[in-house]
Amino acid sequence: MKLGILREGKMPRDKRVPFTPAQCVMMRKEMNVEILVQPSEWRCFSDDEYRAAGVTLQEDLSDCDVLMGIKEVPVEQLIPNKKYFFFSHTIKKQPHNKKLMRALMEKKIQMLDYECLTDPEFNRIIGFGHFAGIVGAYNGIRGYGLRFGLFDLKPAHLCHDLLELREELRKVRLPNIQLIVTGNGRVANGAIELLGMLAIRRATVYEFTHYSFRQAVYTQLHSNNYNEALDGSQWDTGKFYKNPELYRSTFGKYTPHCDLLIHCSYWDPRAPKLFSKSDMRRPDFRVSVIADVTCDIDGSIPSTMKPSTITEPFYGYNPSTGEISDKDAFGNDVITVMAVDNLPCELPRDASENFGKELSEKVIPALLGKDDDGLLERASICRDGKLMTRFEYLSDYAS
Repeated sequence: MKLGILREGKMPRDKRVPFTPAQCVMMRKEMNVEILVQPSEWRCFSDDEYRAAGVTLQEDLSDCDVLMGIKEVPVEQLIPNKKYFFFSHTIKKQPHNKKLMRALMEKKIQMLDYECLTDPEFNRIIGFGHFAGIVGAYNGIRGYGLRFGLFDLKPAHLCHDLLELREELRKVRLPNIQLIVTGNGRVANGAIELLGMLAIRRATVYEFTHYSFRQAVYTQLHSNNYNEALDGSQWDTGKFYKNPELYRSTFGKYTPHCDLLIHCSYWDPRAPKLFSKSDMRRPDFRVSVIADVTCDIDGSIPSTMKPSTITEPFYGYNPSTGEISDKDAFGNDVITVMAVDNLPCELPRDASENFGKELSEKVIPALLGKDDDGLLERASICRDGKLMTRFEYLSDYAS
């Protein structure tokens, strides 16, 4: 098999890669996969690093069997009748990618979306979520330090890698604040890993709301901790995920005890918001910094009214006026919000290495003919100009 690694063409440029130079060498030696790499000036692993590993750099990838990138490939750069892997952001009928979906069909491309790589029960098996959690929690801690003049951490995107980021954490000196991490997936686990690097004590949900502490502590909240059925029935996880509109939020019982909220939980638009804007005006609403790793605009966190950026990660939300300000992110009258929507890009080398490891272990064998459970079929949105059965709901979007 001949595999081509694409140069990222979407703006702003993404520095991540599907495979590191070392992983390319491993796949060539152990899997007999030939890899070609398009030259790039902005990739987190330089052209020289690939050359030093013996990887061929080549502009024309038209003779490759499989083409892999990270973000959406510009329509004019798509090669007809090829097999592509990237995050297409089409499965939710995203309006800005309708042109891309149509082009994939017209050019008879087999589109395999990383987001659709799942096990037979449709649980995702690959992604960048873990590093989104790590960087999101780091940004939240950094924002708290800046807001209260406690410490000034280097921005994550200016750290060479995770090792340097860990060194930055040596500067952190936290008072006895209380933090909440929501969720229990890859993203939340990444955030908890970061808090573990700081040796922040973990408290049970009961301890968090009933005890006082002499050091910084955090608790982890799952959906059942802050939602309840409207009819008063007992908690049922399956029912909640199937019909979240039948539940209401009880998150208000935690806000009087929380200083820093790190929100990592997936949110269904039918589900209740964690709290309302009016809740944020209550005198006992104690949260001063919100790291919204999920970054659902006008979603579960009402103060997330727009995404922030890697270079300007914080803005202020004024509960009294309901307005946001880029210039006043740390004022006394505002809640500091971090809502960067592409967090893994801040640690592209480590995120890429982790992603490439999962790809080489779980996807490359399937491409080489060992796809016994139908992994590639499940991940294929379209092929030969037709939508796959699972994605026929996109027919109006793609036509």
